[in-house]
Amino acid sequence: MTDEISLNAEHATENNGHRWFALRVKCRYEKLVSTLLRDKGYDEFLPLYWSRRRWSDRFQSVELPLFPGYVFCRLEPQQSRLPLLVTPGAMHFVGVGRSPEPIDDGEIGAIQAALRSGLRAEPWPFLKVGHRVRLEEGPLNGLEGILIEVRKQHRIVVSVSLLQRSMAVEIDREWIRPLDAARPSILIDAQSALAVGTPCI
Repeated sequence: MTDEISLNAEHATENNGHRWFALRVKCRYEKLVSTLLRDKGYDEFLPLYWSRRRWSDRFQSVELPLFPGYVFCRLEPQQSRLPLLVTPGAMHFVGVGRSPEPIDDGEIGAIQAALRSGLRAEPWPFLKVGHRVRLEEGPLNGLEGILIEVRKQHRIVVSVSLLQRSMAVEIDREWIRPLDAARPSILIDAQSALAVGTPCI
């Protein structure tokens, strides 16, 4: 399947006490919720990619969310969430009980960097095992993630731990340096990796 990246975010502003949160939305409502939040003045982020899908007798490229069922939004931790929750398609914030949990800024930054790079990306099962690596060259220089191999192509997986969702970006093997220099990097076989099913299809 041939996928290309599309970016639907302009988020270079400073934190100013704001944190990223994940808003759970109804399946196939991601783009609508993202647009409505942006129109309300919120700093939202919906990572998208292009996927080539077969429709009856032909193939067509469609733009899909990298993290189906979620839209990211930056808020002050104590800010009222009601205006977001009444947005058509919005369900609830991801967290513990009634308390939303912020997402690590580095994880959101890694996703944004991957999308800005122009490299091919796609959703990927969340990986709980494997060696972390750092890219020392290329457009994602400095990015950290988990190294995997799919159909003899190397990719780096970056994740949102709170959601247990991941994305994979194609890279060159020469860009990689293991974070643990005392241990050789391990390529994880895609079938043997632990994964969590996506909430939307």
